[in-house]
Amino acid sequence: MNESLERYNYLYHIGRYLIMMKHAFGRPEKFSMYYKETMRQMNDIGVGSLIIVCLISVFIGAVAAVQFAYQLDGQLVPRYYIGYIVRDLALIELSPTITCLVLAGKVGSNMAAEIGGMRQKEHIDAMEVMGVNTAAYLIMPKVIASIVVIPLLVTFSAFVAVIGGYLASVPTKLITDAEYIQGVRSYFAPYNVFMMYVKSTVFAYILTSVSCYQGYHVKGGSIELGQASTKAVVYSDIIILLADYLIAILLTS
Repeated sequence: MNESLERYNYLYHIGRYLIMMKHAFGRPEKFSMYYKETMRQMNDIGVGSLIIVCLISVFIGAVAAVQFAYQLDGQLVPRYYIGYIVRDLALIELSPTITCLVLAGKVGSNMAAEIGGMRQKEHIDAMEVMGVNTAAYLIMPKVIASIVVIPLLVTFSAFVAVIGGYLASVPTKLITDAEYIQGVRSYFAPYNVFMMYVKSTVFAYILTSVSCYQGYHVKGGSIELGQASTKAVVYSDIIILLADYLIAILLTS
């Protein structure tokens, strides 16, 4: 009965999540250990995700350019607007949101499985017996690494998306090289870059902390571990999309 209540009582999970994050940002026992773990996580999250982010971003820009070229066909809107639309669409929405949704599946599920495996094998219990703040050691480096690295990945994604739009529109004669470059350089608003970094930072925290929560509190065997990894991705994606909507309202109103 208690387990079924825990499963569906969202206030219970929110409270347990807040308590976990309070412990996660406790004072480190040994800074060198946390530094090494943070560097390892930055390498795993950043370098390990470059290829998938690059592939996704190229096609984001390419599809956006082709679709808007189709929409503008026969209209009075100048053709160079394709470059302008691809740039702002990548900065404001596609690069931060799509990149973080994909990273929630790649990085988030990996974090949930890693921490959940340690919980099942009683490694976490053994560290707690030795006096280690396991929430801080296992979660804080991951959160810090994500907040630092994922905005950099999103920046790279926006740059590659613009290149993808160029490759899809200029060689195929949709528009000329000069028109696309003119569009990319037109009507640039630095505030859009600020919005991109706000979104990417918030999304990075969400996908990391939610995934760590699912892994840290996993119970049972391999089936439950698989369910925790799935929940980490699903809940992270839902909260990211909700946060995307709220940030858009706050920053554009």
